[in-house]
Amino acid sequence: MASHRKSRTPGTRVAGIRTPALATAALTSVALLSQTANAAPSDDGKPSLEEVEKKVDALYRQAESATEKYNAAKEKTAKQRKRVDTLLDDVAQRAQKLNEAREELGSYAAAQYRTGAGVPDTATFLLADSPQDFFDQNQLMDRMTGRQKEAVDAYVTQQSETMKKRREAAESLETLTESQNELKTAKATVQKKLADARELLSKLTAEEKARLAEIERRKQEEATRKAAVLARQQAEQQRAQEEAREAAQRESGTPDASGSSGSTASPSSSAGSSYTAEAEKALSFARAQIGKPYVWGATGPGSYDCSGLTQAAWKAAGVTLPRTTYDQVNAGTTVPVSQARPGDLVFFYDDVTHVGVYVGNGKMIHAPKPGTYVREESIYYDGESSIHSVVRPA
Repeated sequence: MASHRKSRTPGTRVAGIRTPALATAALTSVALLSQTANAAPSDDGKPSLEEVEKKVDALYRQAESATEKYNAAKEKTAKQRKRVDTLLDDVAQRAQKLNEAREELGSYAAAQYRTGAGVPDTATFLLADSPQDFFDQNQLMDRMTGRQKEAVDAYVTQQSETMKKRREAAESLETLTESQNELKTAKATVQKKLADARELLSKLTAEEKARLAEIERRKQEEATRKAAVLARQQAEQQRAQEEAREAAQRESGTPDASGSSGSTASPSSSAGSSYTAEAEKALSFARAQIGKPYVWGATGPGSYDCSGLTQAAWKAAGVTLPRTTYDQVNAGTTVPVSQARPGDLVFFYDDVTHVGVYVGNGKMIHAPKPGTYVREESIYYDGESSIHSVVRPA
């Protein structure tokens, strides 16, 4: 299913996913930081709060991108390992059949050797005690030759198939090694970016952290305000749709939703009800995870990363989603933010490296970043321009 992505104007938004104020308060808006006295470099050469914010922000974004690459490599490695195991089992079974074919062939060769069997000729006929003896020997040799040919054919076939499977297994092992290397590289990248971010944050003074925490608090207040605006817009939109539907029913004489005249729901209405029921199950699961820690690469039940949470939530509703944000964004129908419904997936950033489950009223449940916990907050937590798209899972 095609994904319709909004075009972005480079340099018009602040990248990054914000994390809790005290643990990672440096991840705040450049615009807000520019209002502080520390926006300019200090005289002692120490980076300003704005510079620290930008560096840490970039590191966390890079770590999240590497996390999704790690998730993809991990999934690829698991599939490849399963394929290798299957091929090796097949090779072992075919090797056994090849040995059996070789033994059968050897038994016929030994029998011929013991009987001195060869091509019958005139000398054999002359040496035979009687024409009947020659006839009996010739018939036996014909039967042995036919069986031997079958044994040879079976051996050659098994040998060819075994060699083919061995080549496939060798190629799969090579691919598995490549996948494992990708996994190691992604893991090392995540760990390095997070370590660098922690080091930068550790150099901030308590006063600087407190000031950044206050800036973050104001930013989240603004995000909450925007969520409330979206909630009002969606409520008004829904009321308008209901009024239009009721007006159309009155004009056409269609019975109302009570079904008093025996009316039945339309296919689209039934589909909508089905999605609502599934979405409620997904949201119920997501809410139950609130407070659990974010751990990169985790899929539950004790901890999650962003795509691990959304995958687990929809799995609870009986819907299988891909593992990574890159694939989840294509696993449904793209809808405008203004038409987001509870259960929809909200994706963030141009590289589609973050996702949350929409709960309504402009809010979502998501697993933000390392050092944070699964929580509910505004979909504008990192600014309106950070929203990439909204997808309704198929």
